[in-house]
Amino acid sequence: MKTLNRRDFLVMSGKSLVGMTLSGVGLVANAQQQLNTDDPTAQALKYVHSSAVQGQNCNNCMYIQGKGGTQWRSCAIFPNKLVNAKGWCNAWVRKPS
Repeated sequence: MKTLNRRDFLVMSGKSLVGMTLSGVGLVANAQQQLNTDDPTAQALKYVHSSAVQGQNCNNCMYIQGKGGTQWRSCAIFPNKLVNAKGWCNAWVRKPS
């Protein structure tokens, strides 16, 4: 069995720590829940899951994040929550072309 010197131990420890940190980021991102219309911020901004305003929805808002074509996506206005791409709220601003 090979003995482990101090330098090798520190290198392995550092790599393990970085790996655990990066894998933890993925777990946090996947933990987001869909925004509930009963949420106080959602109510204050009059968020709805289906837009009644012609040509305005979360999918074409500048605050929507994540990959296009996904029904539930992150929004800068509602941290750690997912909004419906067909939704709408008072914070809506057209996404720049």
